[in-house]
Amino acid sequence: MKVLAAMSGGVDSAVAAARAVEAGHEVVGVHLALSRMPGTLRTGSRGCCTVEDSMDAQRAANIIGIPYYVWDFSERFKLDVVDDFIAEYAAGRTPNPCMRCNERIKFAALLEKAIDLGFDAVATGHYATILTDADGNRELHRASAWAKDQSYVLGVLTQDQLAHSMFPLGATPSKAEVRAEAAERGFSVATKPDSYDICFIPDGDTRGWLAERVPSATGDILDRDGNTLGRHEGAAAFTVGQRKGLQIGTPAADGKPRFVLEVRPITNTVVVGPKEALAIKEISGTKFTWCGVAPAHPEIAFDCDVQIRAHADPVPAVAQVVSTDRGTGDGIDGVELRILPATPLTGVAPGQTAVVYLGTRVLGQCTIDRTVSAVPVAPSVAAAHA
Repeated sequence: MKVLAAMSGGVDSAVAAARAVEAGHEVVGVHLALSRMPGTLRTGSRGCCTVEDSMDAQRAANIIGIPYYVWDFSERFKLDVVDDFIAEYAAGRTPNPCMRCNERIKFAALLEKAIDLGFDAVATGHYATILTDADGNRELHRASAWAKDQSYVLGVLTQDQLAHSMFPLGATPSKAEVRAEAAERGFSVATKPDSYDICFIPDGDTRGWLAERVPSATGDILDRDGNTLGRHEGAAAFTVGQRKGLQIGTPAADGKPRFVLEVRPITNTVVVGPKEALAIKEISGTKFTWCGVAPAHPEIAFDCDVQIRAHADPVPAVAQVVSTDRGTGDGIDGVELRILPATPLTGVAPGQTAVVYLGTRVLGQCTIDRTVSAVPVAPSVAAAHA
């Protein structure tokens, strides 16, 4: 096949490109320039897609012996990932920018351009596996090395996108093996640290970064009964599960610490409560997609596993597509994917992504719109905030 290898400048994508060549494919390497500041330098293992990363990708491509290009996707990245991240926080949600980047940049904008140019597939250094079922349908599965598995962040891929995707590292037992292979090939990135945190906030100070971009206004900090406990300087600075920085002053009646349970942008209030109230018994989202072939009857409840963070353990659950009359105006009108975990999930926030698995197979995902606490609120209070 004619394959476009997305080369981030890291060790994984370099080895993935080399393996695609050895598999007999015609490979071209491309680095995506996503930063609006092309002179940005890397700080240790923070950040990615910098000028240094581009140079590292170039050196690897030269050793492999494949053509190499840099494509400027910075404007698309700003609109679809950075601006979306800001808007989600302003709306009181906690987004996952890596999911949005995979969904809208690497496997939408990049893949669309690749197909237009005559490529058959895009290869990346993600740790995940694509299998084919008895009917010839492609399925996304976990990588063989669960400790490095990245299928969660690929849960947004559609059936058509899977048909044009390639993950050469999926069957690799460990990252150590990939680094050893890179060293044998003479790649300078063999010992390069993995990037982490949000790539467009390389110093890791998300709160400070948001403070410069999300308008702030003082509002009330409430308990679950609606009582005012204090004031905040901007609701966007708070996330579900947060304990520090509440500055309430008055201790709780039971003397235990309080945690952020909700951020309500419409009323500009932050709701806090006991740690046990962070336990969530139900999550749902109207923005859901199926990864590969959809279930024949998703309206019938089915057993599955749900994962709510990239490195979280999967939890047994029951999922079902159900009708809803809440009408957000987004996603699929009139229905939502509702997931009931067998044991409560902890610290789940609207805006996060829930990925549904059948064994090792990624079945689909939803952006969480709504959560239901396992610790009920007094009926009168719940009705007041419905």
